[in-house]
Amino acid sequence: MAGENAEPSSTSPENQNKAAVNALYKALGSGDAERVVGLLATDLEWWFHGPQNCQHMMRVLTGESDLAEFRFEPRSITTIDDRVIVEGWEGAQAYWVHVWTLKDGIITQFREYFNTWLTVTELIGHQSPTLWQSGPRDLANRSLPGLVLAI
Repeated sequence: MAGENAEPSSTSPENQNKAAVNALYKALGSGDAERVVGLLATDLEWWFHGPQNCQHMMRVLTGESDLAEFRFEPRSITTIDDRVIVEGWEGAQAYWVHVWTLKDGIITQFREYFNTWLTVTELIGHQSPTLWQSGPRDLANRSLPGLVLAI
């Protein structure tokens, strides 16, 4: 969990990326579409894992739905290099993890995991240490499938 424990300077790329993703969620929450568009690459790479009816972020970003359908309220935000991992849940309804990849302050890749436990590992040197692992406290008694994201 490198991003949570490290104390990088406020101008470090990790902090800048975290601030950009924070700004995205705030813009989504306030309906500031212009700000949202300014944070996303025009060729944003998108990957989704979960039930098809749970592609809430895609529907919001493409304008298919408004924010009243589903509120994305981050519960934890962690940075790992050029990635920002955001974890959230909506009561007992849904648990989600978003992994945003940024380049020069612009979001270039988005991975959305819905109702899935996620473990992030680094495969450099084949030691596979755990860098981050999901753990929503209010869903601890639910059985969710697990995935490993290797970076």
